[in-house]
Amino acid sequence: MPFKFERLDVWQMALDYDDLMYDLADKLPDDERFNLKSQLKSAATSIALNIAEGSTGQSDPEQKRFLGMALRSLIETVACQRLIVRRKYVTDKTYLDTLDIKAQELAKRLNAFRNALSGNNRNIKDEQAPYDTDEI
Repeated sequence: MPFKFERLDVWQMALDYDDLMYDLADKLPDDERFNLKSQLKSAATSIALNIAEGSTGQSDPEQKRFLGMALRSLIETVACQRLIVRRKYVTDKTYLDTLDIKAQELAKRLNAFRNALSGNNRNIKDEQAPYDTDEI
């Protein structure tokens, strides 16, 4: 029997995105092994892990907090991508555009899931950062 998080579409999307980020990390030069490559993989993995951890029967505000952390990790992967492009480690525009589209889709899904959760516990708070996912 699967765990609750395994039935979430957003978690499945996060796994697919994680695979894309690992593929991107594998394209980086060896001298980035302990910098961008490691950071990209860690941030990408953190997306799915935070979705899973937040689904453990916690309160809605607590689950929203974990989804917020997942979103922050997603934005971190986008920032890594921008550094990769800036350093010209990957230059295939079509490939990079595909990664951007996947990041935008996942960001929208994470935000939609967060917004769908009810409850507003003042003790558990995650500041809502304004992300315009159309410009990622």
